[in-house]
Amino acid sequence: MRRSLICSFVLALLCARFARAQAAPQSPLTVIRAGTLIDGASDTPRKNQLIFVRAGRIEKVTEASASIPAGAKVIDLSNATVLPGLIDSHTHIFLWGEDPAKGGYDANILKAGIALRAARATYAAKRALEQGFTTIRDVETEGAGYGDVGIKEAIEEGTIPGPRIFASTRAISTTGGYNLEGYAPELDMPKGAQLIDGPVEARKAAREQLEHGADWLKVYMTHRSWVDRQGNLMSQPTLTVDELKAIVDEVHGWGKKVACHAYNGIGLQRALDGGCDSIEHGLEITDAQIAQMQRQGTWYCPTLSPYYNDWAPADTPAGRRDRARAKLHETSFRKAMQAHLKIVYGTDMGGIPWTEPLAQEFRRMVMLGMAPMDAIQSATSRAAEMLDMKGEIGVIAPGAFAEVIAVTGDPLKDVGELEHVRFVMQNGTVFKNEIAK
Repeated sequence: MRRSLICSFVLALLCARFARAQAAPQSPLTVIRAGTLIDGASDTPRKNQLIFVRAGRIEKVTEASASIPAGAKVIDLSNATVLPGLIDSHTHIFLWGEDPAKGGYDANILKAGIALRAARATYAAKRALEQGFTTIRDVETEGAGYGDVGIKEAIEEGTIPGPRIFASTRAISTTGGYNLEGYAPELDMPKGAQLIDGPVEARKAAREQLEHGADWLKVYMTHRSWVDRQGNLMSQPTLTVDELKAIVDEVHGWGKKVACHAYNGIGLQRALDGGCDSIEHGLEITDAQIAQMQRQGTWYCPTLSPYYNDWAPADTPAGRRDRARAKLHETSFRKAMQAHLKIVYGTDMGGIPWTEPLAQEFRRMVMLGMAPMDAIQSATSRAAEMLDMKGEIGVIAPGAFAEVIAVTGDPLKDVGELEHVRFVMQNGTVFKNEIAK
């Protein structure tokens, strides 16, 4: 009898709990009508799709013939091309262009106070989001310490608008391996990166940056570059393989990754031998180095656009260097495509003024032979994979964050359409709407 009463009580309790769960209100549903859907992963677009969004995530994607529940909010993008939020894998929100007429790089550190730099970074973050870039990997603050972590936290708490940020904090180079330079030797000038010498200092710097919130670490494996008498592009190497290995070992132990700025030559080879996760820029990559990147699964973030800006006169050493960089970079990019390296989209925005379009890199990539869909995937699903968020960002698919953008034209016919994003949804909330009813 007692056992029967207990069973009845437990059954009643479970029924009551089930009834409460059934009665609990669900989060509001938003349904997006997509005229054309480029989902970030598929090789072909789909027509007339419905995207169901609830609680900041994509619930499902169906044909337009599916029924829409009563009470759902409907966003009509049936005359637009809908895509996942874009990902820029190489930015500098604390860098404000490098116009020589305004003091170049040095003015960022010597003349702009940290409050001004934070205000500019706030502008840059909003600028990225309103152009449809819902995620950025910001690869160092250029002398602004851990400011990118602070901006990231302000975005996450809703204080300021901006994209999801993967922060790299201070970056690491060696003595003689980073700006500021060229001042009187008795002056102790601030530097744009944290400088180390030896594996012990390298590991300590990595630990410090990880402790203070770095999602990735950025390492400079080359510094200044020039053209030698034979016309070859030369780059000054910085960290040794042992120094880099100490950083990589520490960072991988924390479950995170290392991005290596490397132009060419010895420094780029050391980056690969030291086990970097991504090569940034890679102006001149040899066939052997491409094969090594294939074996090691190294990501390539080329950042083509900055190397076409502000060329010095052709008959000067700097002008010869500038032209050699661009020419070699084009060759390396084409070789990387042919080898099917894992290429991700990056602009180096900050080195380019934030007033310019972040989507300009798409035109460069396509001009050099990349198919528009591949270029789009380099800024969506492939970048998401590099950032260890495969299936969560960079795709429009069930379970992914509801980060959705739209353009009025067809970016597969003219990839420049991505410079004119008219609709932005971030985590299920509409941030920008210039086309939807």
